[in-house]
Amino acid sequence: MNKEFLNVIVADNDENTLIFFKNIFKELKISIKVQCFSNGKTLMEYLNNDDAVVPEIVFIKYSIPEKSSVECIDEVKSNPKFCNMVTAIYDDEITEDEIEEAFVKGNNICMKKPSDFGTLKKVLTEVITINWQYHTSGLNKENFILKV
Repeated sequence: MNKEFLNVIVADNDENTLIFFKNIFKELKISIKVQCFSNGKTLMEYLNNDDAVVPEIVFIKYSIPEKSSVECIDEVKSNPKFCNMVTAIYDDEITEDEIEEAFVKGNNICMKKPSDFGTLKKVLTEVITINWQYHTSGLNKENFILKV
């Protein structure tokens, strides 16, 4: 299945970060439809809704409130409905142990969120481009892992 855009979700309780992500996605050559959530609980309520559009990629802040990113990953990876969805955990401060735990749980991408807009744009562009390549070529996303 080939389409001309990616569905992307960003879950973060910091409104400024959500705005940065949206602005960066608008500037990319790949068309992106983005939805935002401020906590893990509402993210999972949306994803588990029968009418929900399953996104190609979900960015989840590691320290998201109400339902942790690791709990969200557990729930996503245990549901076959999400087998083609890529998950990306990020945070300003994320330890190597936290990154390892996220990968063990089945997370696809871990990234330390850069503090400046330009570097964040570069990192998100790389992640979206690689994900787009997986999406359009039909590669197995279960084998997709990336640390940025």
